[in-house]
Amino acid sequence: MTERGEKLIIGARLKRLRRTLGITQAQMAHDLGVSPSYVTLIEANQRPISAKLLLRLSEVYDFAPRDIAGAQDMQLQGEVEAALKDPVFAETVARSEIEDAVNASPGLARALLRLHDLYRSMARASEDSPLSDREKVEMLEQSARPVDEVRSYLQARSNHIDSLDRAAEALAEELPIDRTEPQIVLSERLRERHGFRVRILPHEVMPDHLRLMDPHRKHLNLSERLDQPGRRFQIAVQLARLEYGELIEKEVQAARFSPEAVPLARASLANYFGAALLMPYSRFLRNAETEHYDVELLSQRFGTSYEQVAHRLTTLQRPEARGIPFFFVRMDRAGNVSKRFSAGRFHFSKFGGSCPLWNVHSCFEQPDRVQTQVIGMPDGTAYFSIARTVTRHIGSYSEPAARFAIGLGCDIAYAPRLIYARSLDLTQIRPTPVGVNCYLCERQNCASRAYPPINRPFRFSERERGISSFHFESPHGEEGGS
Repeated sequence: MTERGEKLIIGARLKRLRRTLGITQAQMAHDLGVSPSYVTLIEANQRPISAKLLLRLSEVYDFAPRDIAGAQDMQLQGEVEAALKDPVFAETVARSEIEDAVNASPGLARALLRLHDLYRSMARASEDSPLSDREKVEMLEQSARPVDEVRSYLQARSNHIDSLDRAAEALAEELPIDRTEPQIVLSERLRERHGFRVRILPHEVMPDHLRLMDPHRKHLNLSERLDQPGRRFQIAVQLARLEYGELIEKEVQAARFSPEAVPLARASLANYFGAALLMPYSRFLRNAETEHYDVELLSQRFGTSYEQVAHRLTTLQRPEARGIPFFFVRMDRAGNVSKRFSAGRFHFSKFGGSCPLWNVHSCFEQPDRVQTQVIGMPDGTAYFSIARTVTRHIGSYSEPAARFAIGLGCDIAYAPRLIYARSLDLTQIRPTPVGVNCYLCERQNCASRAYPPINRPFRFSERERGISSFHFESPHGEEGGS
């Protein structure tokens, strides 16, 4: 049973694990203390796995229960499902068929996604391609291949890079960053070890930059528009590049990024190290658990910004000491997603924005105030979401600071561990029905729908006006307004 009391069917995943280990059903049964016939029944999906056996499985073969429970497979399943809604696929594939295919052969599913990406790239490159404006916009959004490569790399690792995290934690202890003002100790390290001097320069001197390294004069120039957490972070990132460049390069080379993605990957891993240095893993996780993941309080305690803390919470997936598997999104007023990460199974669309019913949009109406929401996805999963606005750096009268919305959430099963859900009776809250986005959502009669689903024939009736103007055939063939 899962934390919500659902039966967990993991036949294909268990078989894949057993074959990876190179053992027989009899050997696995002996290791787990069950009969070979029971293992056979589980692999044939004729028996669910119990919570006790799942825990035993994770202890014997040294992995997290959520790994065999299929968090990564569910993410992959969502991506395949989204790809198969492309109009180029004439046939509708049922969700159950997609789930079976992904469970049985995740490698084949990833190959399908690569093939679909290639198709869209080739279609975009063709000047004669008869695409609508909407399709062109979707493909342009999906075409940022270096960004997608880095995001996929992080997603495959549950947004946790263990080698960098441990190195940053060791450096934090050496400095020691928890017993000294962070900016002072980081600046001294930069000066004494590497000869770099940190300078805070006026906006007029650095009108287009927040950070600029001058390797010849050995200056790290930071804009006065950066607040204190921003300055600390930029210094920490520079230390990562200077002292742990080889470790970062080793991770980049092992991942085999395309040449276009390599610079972005290096920058992303340096940023990861910088955050891990300011918020060392063990101490940060301990405080997060003690304070029930109070983002504002953690921000004050570690001298970091709300966004930095929220992002860091998605990385706490060290095998022997895991935090809550959060998902994170940063969005502007227009709904453009500039950053997204997930340590769990929450599915983000690669294109088309996000659902307007999600509270990450409405938080602009009440700036700097945390809003909570329980959201329900079309596949039946439910999540607890918190959202609030942030200002990324200091503005001026002539150039107001940019404001973004930060969404942070987790599976509803983890909500009781959050301070934000402490006063809520989650059993009495009806989840807000949310989709991935309008292009991919097949919910009928949604007043917030902006477009019909891309894989459903569009219908318009002059004789009626439903909740929405968009009518389309449902997966079962009947027509409905959405």
